Amino acid sequence: MPAGPPVITRGNVKKEGTNPLSTPPLGRCGPRLPMQLFQVGFRGEVGGGGCRSAVITALVRETPQAHDRRQERLSTFWGELSSLSTQFWADPIAHHRALDVKIGAIKGSHCREKEVHPPKLDGLIGDYDYAFLFKPNLPFMRKSRRAAPFFGLNDHMPVILALVLGFQHALSMLAGIITPPIILSGQGGVNLSAEDAQYLVSTSLIVCGLCSMVQITRFHVWKSPYYVGTGLISVVGTSFTVIPIASGAFAQMYATGYCPTAADGTKLPCPRGYGALIGTGSVCALLEIALSFTRPRVLKKIFPPLVTGPTVALIGIKLIESGFNNWAGGSGSCAGRPESGPFALCPRVGAPHALPWGSAEFIGLGFSVFVTIILCERFGSPIMKSCAVVVGLLVGCIIAGATGYFSDAGIKTAPVVSFIWVKTFPLSVYGPIVLPLLAVYIVLMMEAIGDITATCEVSRLEVEGKLFDSRIQGGVLADGINGLLSGLLTITPLSTFAQNNGVIALTRCANRKAGYACCFFLLIMGIFSKFAAALVSIPSAVLGGMTTFLFAAVGVSGIRIISTVPFTRRNRFILTAALALGFGATLVPDWFKYVFTYSGDNRSLTGFYNAITLVCETGFALAGFMAMFLNLVLQEEIEHEVVDEIQEGVAAAKTADRNDDEMDREEWARIEKGKEDSDLEKGSEGEKRG
Repeated sequence: MPAGPPVITRGNVKKEGTNPLSTPPLGRCGPRLPMQLFQVGFRGEVGGGGCRSAVITALVRETPQAHDRRQERLSTFWGELSSLSTQFWADPIAHHRALDVKIGAIKGSHCREKEVHPPKLDGLIGDYDYAFLFKPNLPFMRKSRRAAPFFGLNDHMPVILALVLGFQHALSMLAGIITPPIILSGQGGVNLSAEDAQYLVSTSLIVCGLCSMVQITRFHVWKSPYYVGTGLISVVGTSFTVIPIASGAFAQMYATGYCPTAADGTKLPCPRGYGALIGTGSVCALLEIALSFTRPRVLKKIFPPLVTGPTVALIGIKLIESGFNNWAGGSGSCAGRPESGPFALCPRVGAPHALPWGSAEFIGLGFSVFVTIILCERFGSPIMKSCAVVVGLLVGCIIAGATGYFSDAGIKTAPVVSFIWVKTFPLSVYGPIVLPLLAVYIVLMMEAIGDITATCEVSRLEVEGKLFDSRIQGGVLADGINGLLSGLLTITPLSTFAQNNGVIALTRCANRKAGYACCFFLLIMGIFSKFAAALVSIPSAVLGGMTTFLFAAVGVSGIRIISTVPFTRRNRFILTAALALGFGATLVPDWFKYVFTYSGDNRSLTGFYNAITLVCETGFALAGFMAMFLNLVLQEEIEHEVVDEIQEGVAAAKTADRNDDEMDREEWARIEKGKEDSDLEKGSEGEKRG
């Protein structure tokens, strides 16, 4: 055992009682490196005169075998750090983020087995501080300064902890998974029966659990360089992106007679329309599968943040309309406040505590959910923060149940157990929604790339190189396959969820065991259909308070993507043109409704016109196509032209300031002269009076 701590210098490694180990030099790294090395096990700092000296002190107690392994890792570490520091000196701005991420990966690979007394992090329970997950953030409580241990992708971890964190992941996904089937099967969709809605919610949970396993496991395609899945905690859920497309398509189906309508205008259940949606979705998923074999670099060039950012933002903005309608009582026929009929009250006449749309009681119910979400974020424990939406939904349901808004009839009649294909729908391809759904899958592909990159970052894995590219390829391919299978499994298209990245960052657990536990709980929730029946019976106002928050989060994600785009003149022009059409079609969705006046018997021509109308009335699709076209047509600005433009702007500002200063001086001189003239006049008048 060494008598004291080893001292590692820039050119070598000196350890008391051992021979120094020669290592490659650090190289020139210029300014202080933006990093902290070896937070676990090693404690030290890099810096001092622009990297002229770099001293890392390690407190280590180790066996000879562990010492040899550490020396090998340190030698590799110095080589990698030398290369990175040279790149950083060459271009600090471009390599700043890559350097931080790489150092995080180096820390994870070179700093194992270094704790003096490592806690027991395996077995059934282990020595994990479970109170950390449940301790609220109250003003009078002392905050713990000790961070929870980080669990890497393949680290050992206690079984109970994996189950607890997996349950947390499942709860964070729950609201996002159940929202699309509830909306699309309700009055704003195809008006299915309560039994069909319960089945769709149960099946969504089951299918999302199974497809998440595919993403987490990562399969190698035999005799090829391709993979299926990311090998990370990349979970999938039903996509919000399809909701505006489906809502417009269903309205068109009822208007054209594709879906049945009663004599009084009431929309009847339309399982045929739902089957057309999921059948068309499965066919369009082939586009994402084909694009998954393209290099990520090429995909990012064709679909950069300049294209995907405004598209995602407009999806969120369009969805907020549905959330607010539900918040006020419902998004179906009762939203028009008819004076008579079964929907004169929301959700319908004869329902428990039915009220007119927009009543104060509905608004208050929605606010109870919204305020609870905010309070959980401010005062909640880590597990409550990641599940704030579900906690808000639970509080709203408790208030609604206590005030008589709930009906347990659907829960009592629901079967105990459900599974896939208990109910089926006639699959078909509906031509008018092919183009919009192709745009949806392009958006889903770019969302998957962004979410997988974020998952690698919070999991302390590399975000560049061959391994990272293979994770992107496998994730996009799995996303396309999941979209293909989802229609065959009676569910709308799926997407890779981003909520779980927040859970990983909050709990410091990127371990696949927690991901598999999450899939297990999703399967349990879906199989026991009484749980789905309880979710379907949630009042629309409670659901609206939750979904409004979720849909706004989608819009914020789009704004975050746009913020990564440099605001050059070219990019501002593209955003302006795309958002002009996107916002216009979102705010006035009927603007293109009366362009085509054909009313003949040619169904193919009618379907073609309907497809064009649906695309032009879908704001995010219109904005996405316009941004993609202009991004490919308009030439990139040369760097010096951008600099010249900035310099011209600065010079113009200086000239304007200079002109303003001159005008101010002239104005002030006139004022002073006016004062002097006035004083002289007063003096002369005084003399005359004297």
